[in-house]
Amino acid sequence: MKTELPYRFRMPTVHLPDALVCARRYGGGVSPSVVTILHNRRTVALFAAATAVAGAVVTAGALAAPAIATTSAPASASNSHTLTVRQIANGAKLHHSFKVNGTGAKKTESLADPDDITQLGRGIYVTFQNGVGPQGQASTDGNLDSTIVEFTLSGREVRQWDLVGKCDGLTADPQAGKVIATVNEDANSSVYTINGFNGRVTHYHYNKALPHKGGTDAISVYHGLVLISASAPGTTGGTAPSASFPAVYVVGFDARTKVAHVSPLFYDEALAKQANGSAAGKTIHLALTDPDSNTVVPRVSPRYAGDFVLDSQGDQELIFDRFEGFRQSLTALHLPASVDDTAWVTSRRGALYITDATNDTLNVVYGSFSVGSAYSSVTPCDSNNAPGTCPGPGFPANYLGSLNLKTGALTPVALKGPVLNTEGMIFVP
Repeated sequence: MKTELPYRFRMPTVHLPDALVCARRYGGGVSPSVVTILHNRRTVALFAAATAVAGAVVTAGALAAPAIATTSAPASASNSHTLTVRQIANGAKLHHSFKVNGTGAKKTESLADPDDITQLGRGIYVTFQNGVGPQGQASTDGNLDSTIVEFTLSGREVRQWDLVGKCDGLTADPQAGKVIATVNEDANSSVYTINGFNGRVTHYHYNKALPHKGGTDAISVYHGLVLISASAPGTTGGTAPSASFPAVYVVGFDARTKVAHVSPLFYDEALAKQANGSAAGKTIHLALTDPDSNTVVPRVSPRYAGDFVLDSQGDQELIFDRFEGFRQSLTALHLPASVDDTAWVTSRRGALYITDATNDTLNVVYGSFSVGSAYSSVTPCDSNNAPGTCPGPGFPANYLGSLNLKTGALTPVALKGPVLNTEGMIFVP
């Protein structure tokens, strides 16, 4: 059956083709069949990532950052309330074994560099990168593996898995009962699934060289589509931003061949509406050089409810992608500092679960929350204009910030308890 090719448009929207070629996300085979995207979220989650999705390939253009204040240190947190930090797990007390450079002597070491985090059922899953490089290079002691650890909500280790490569993206697909993990965000990338029931690991390789010439990072499951950030564009050739580089991939998995099929969702220089700053309300070309984290905005959010959102970390941009039928529309919210994960409060009873790569810890942050409020892991040293020596003046260490979804302002959150240098983050109701 013929697959429609992506359209090109001049308007600030991105259109999906009239028919999507779909396969079951983890089923046997990718024989194409035309299906309709269903808008009932429970029903649509049964369907797979489309293997052909449209994006807006646009003329190259630069996006001038809106006039917004530069980042400042979080020393004077001005929130009206204080949240409490509690460490519930420490990598120094957890261990994994590996073979030096994959084939040598067996060694055991503590876990280090916790990053992305997700929840499946009542389990919290955290990736520890263990010093592996962004293209899969061995750590200083010859380790090639990241370790995924499942914890209880109280921080007790349940089980763990070693994956070859640096795991930078981690999410759960509750409908399939699987955890999805990407490795090597700069190059040499691939993707794994972990069966949450029997613990079986499946390793998938992409069906072609990634056209943005980089790696893959964060993952979301959105309206039944598996969406993965196209990170580090131009690492193996070309210059970012580029109109030909996808910013996000739609990924479908062939369980029989262990191949993950990628198609672009939208591109690094797609058209978008600017939400804030001097260009507010205008149509602009994106100029994304650092697609990184992503998530789905919950329905309780006062703005962008139900959207998919991509964080272009170094560019200090959040790109909100709204699906309306077969159409997408993009909105860019410029930030005063770079951020990693953003999480929304979905219940008055709950907590933020946050990793700290500086101290190798998993932390719970709890207190009085307002439903619909958004919190970001602010990472000033990951901005494209950060100094070589960082932290430094005007570029503090990572901190927890509350995000104003209208202005893009990031307000440091007052915390009590252990020092917290935020990294990956989710809200658990």
